[in-house]
Amino acid sequence: MGNHSGSANRGQADVSQEQNGPKWLNAFALLLWLAAGVVAFLPFASDTSAWDAVTLRVPGNQGNWWHFLAGGPFFLAYPMIWLKLRALFSNRLSTAMERRAIWIVAGLSALGTILVEVPFLLHLAGTSEWQRLAVLGLGFGIVIASAIILYARRHHISPTRACAAALCTAYLANASLCLVVYSDAAGAWRTRSGWLLEMAIFWPIVLGLLWHFIQAFRAQASRTT
Repeated sequence: MGNHSGSANRGQADVSQEQNGPKWLNAFALLLWLAAGVVAFLPFASDTSAWDAVTLRVPGNQGNWWHFLAGGPFFLAYPMIWLKLRALFSNRLSTAMERRAIWIVAGLSALGTILVEVPFLLHLAGTSEWQRLAVLGLGFGIVIASAIILYARRHHISPTRACAAALCTAYLANASLCLVVYSDAAGAWRTRSGWLLEMAIFWPIVLGLLWHFIQAFRAQASRTT
């Protein structure tokens, strides 16, 4: 009985560790997403931040639905910060209601990014051809690839990890679009410090998304052995 109880406890600890991940990794991810949260309020281009975009305070009174939808996903950093704090300081990573809310927010954000890409799809954005192809390839590519993996591995990925992957996907799809569109924006670094910081954290966030998927593949492999 004692051995059986010890095995069960070890099994529960393994599951908890798989869901939470290493503490150092969660701490690094928290710092990364805190930086992403700062990006939402820093000027991204033309001295305009994501916050300015969602509040339609764009220079020349040019704020419209496109700017609103492009600025909104930057605030997905905040539910990610919350998830990372829970992973560091709580044994209960999320509740069913919280996960449902995250899926709704991530889904709406991904839909918004798809709408933002419509002008590029219809050759109405006024960008160069390489920018157009990069926007469409990265934006649609990240969403489609992630959706396929999440669906295929839905039985092998924890609910909270799946939510984190969905948030990363929606965030990265929009961030890649904005990084490409505003890559040649004029202005001093102070007027586009948000773009520079986003460029610095973009690839680490991509690696974080890949980490979630790698864990799902590992979970499947461990169950089949």
